[in-house]
Amino acid sequence: MRTAPVIDHRAALAALDAIRDAVKARGKTAAIAIVDAHGELVAFVRLDGVQLSSGPLSINKAYTAARLNRPSRVLGETVRAKGTDVAFYGDPRYAGFGGGMPVRIDGVVAGGVGVSGLSDEEDEALAALGAALLQGDPPGTANA
Repeated sequence: MRTAPVIDHRAALAALDAIRDAVKARGKTAAIAIVDAHGELVAFVRLDGVQLSSGPLSINKAYTAARLNRPSRVLGETVRAKGTDVAFYGDPRYAGFGGGMPVRIDGVVAGGVGVSGLSDEEDEALAALGAALLQGDPPGTANA
């Protein structure tokens, strides 16, 4: 019988807290989402002052990373390179912006982390921090 790794709520909340602390240390604000392997929400916070649209976008970035097993930015790059639209992929929840990172445990996708509200590069770096923590990797060594 095959088993799949999961992100439990305690680990999700710990990763969310670490990302939140990193956002606050930058003097900024963001929305942060952590999803399971199916892209369903496990933990979420929208920090004070972030644009309302950042909430659903952070969830969609995490969803995209988990469902496609790659950073959400890669979908956007692929779409632009092919001259198509994200709608071509048939799922309205897919987001092609930077800031969504898959979480892999023992090489298997366990979920995704999405951050929205800063630049794509900052969102992605913060999502990578959360993914690394959930994967048990030392900070700065996330495989993405």
